[in-house]
Order: sequence, then structure tokens, then C-alpha cells
Amino acid sequence: MTIDSPKDDILLRIDTNGAVFISLNRPDKLNTLSEAMLAALQDQLDDIAQDPSVRCVVISAEGRGFCAGHDLQEMRSNPEREYYQALFKRCGKMMQSIVELPVPVIAKVGGIAAAAGCQLVASCDLVIAARSARFAVPGINVGLFCSTPAVALSRSISAKRAFDMLVTGDVIDAETALDWGLISSVVDDVELNDAVAAKVEKILSKSPSAIRYGKSMFNPQRQMSLSDAYDFAGNVMAENMMSHDAGEGIDAFLEKRKPTWEQPTR
Repeated sequence: MTIDSPKDDILLRIDTNGAVFISLNRPDKLNTLSEAMLAALQDQLDDIAQDPSVRCVVISAEGRGFCAGHDLQEMRSNPEREYYQALFKRCGKMMQSIVELPVPVIAKVGGIAAAAGCQLVASCDLVIAARSARFAVPGINVGLFCSTPAVALSRSISAKRAFDMLVTGDVIDAETALDWGLISSVVDDVELNDAVAAKVEKILSKSPSAIRYGKSMFNPQRQMSLSDAYDFAGNVMAENMMSHDAGEGIDAFLEKRKPTWEQPTR
């Protein structure tokens, strides 16, 4: 099944073979996270979370930049503490929804990912970036410490490197982002589409249930003590072992044949 969104939508979506491709569509505004964009993203993430047929999500963007962060013009037109608190809470919920999705989320990044755009990158499970991509949390340059982006950033790279980016506003290139662990791979710009397609294809070739077990375990255990993490992971793995796909996969390995995975249904 393929679902295409109208090109004039603020967010574009294509569904195909269990993968959902979402693209930010405010190229004239460098895909800033306006209130409307946050709401559209939240709606899509909520829908995906309830759909067992979805097996992978890709977040990309139209135009020359990935995402320049919050819409500063919109923010300045609403100079009230309550408005800002609600805005950042809404943004934080959306970022957490990405982390909590039961399937892998890949960021496909070209151009600049700044401030909340860098936060969006850091919130995804995998990040494939074009060599020309750039990353920054430059709020400090306009008198604003990027506090909410710092939450995702400091959970993706080391605390000292994250703080350095936050207090200097410096832009880092894709190779540096790869070295620091903010992104998972860098490819030449002309290879970005193929690299993302290959990653999606590889994920779709794996057991759908095993991928969901893995996503449900991976992020929560990172916040636990070592002993609690092993207890939690052991219980998840035991449950996974009871699934059809684990039995089928192990039998196929022993019998030297290709496994037939159980296909998810709506």
C-alpha cells in the first residue's frame, strides 16, 4: 500500500511495503518546527504507533536544509511565558514519541540541522547524513541556551562535547558528527537516497516482531542500573524467544534455509 500526501501539505508522507517516509515540507522556512509542523508530526507519530504493519520510519526534509529549529518569528509574536512553556512541552512530547515508537526511526539529513532540528536528529535511532550536512545548537548566538535540544543531544554524544556545542554555537560537519556519535553514517550527497533505501530494505528483511522487541528494550535499558538493565533485557529476550519468528529463525538457521517471518497485520 502506498499513501501519498498532497505536495502543498506541511508534512509529506508515503507508505510503502511497511516503511513510512515522512518529509518536512517548509523548504522556504528551512523546515522550521512551527506549531503546525509540531502538530502534524505528532499526529503522524501517534498514527504510526498504533499501526502494527509499520516496520520502519524515515524522517527527511524538502529543500536545502533539514530543519533550522523552532520558528523564531512565530515565537517572538507570542511573548508570553505560558506560550513558551506549552510550545517546548509540545516539542518535547513529539521528540519522546520518536524515541518511544516501536520501530526504528531513521533521519535522512541533508543541509543544516540546527537547534531543535539537531534535537530531532539526536532523537532518531539511526541517522544517515549527506557529506554536506551540518549540525549546530546555535541558540546561544541570539541569547538563548538550547535547553530542550540539550536533552537529546547530551544523550547522544558525550556531555563535554554537547556542552561545547551548546555554549559556543559552533557548527560541526558530518564527519565530526559521525566521530562524536551524533549520526550513524555519512555518504556522498549523490548517494544519500540509495544509502537510506538500502538501510530500510535491510531492516525490512528482518523479523518484524524481533525489531519491535528490540526497540522496546533498547532505549529503556539505557536509563537503568546495570543489574536492572540485565533483568529487564532478560525478560524481553525470553518473551522474544517464545515468538513464532524466533522459533522459525532458529530452525531455519539449523536447517540452512531462509526463514519465513510472520507478517504484521493491522
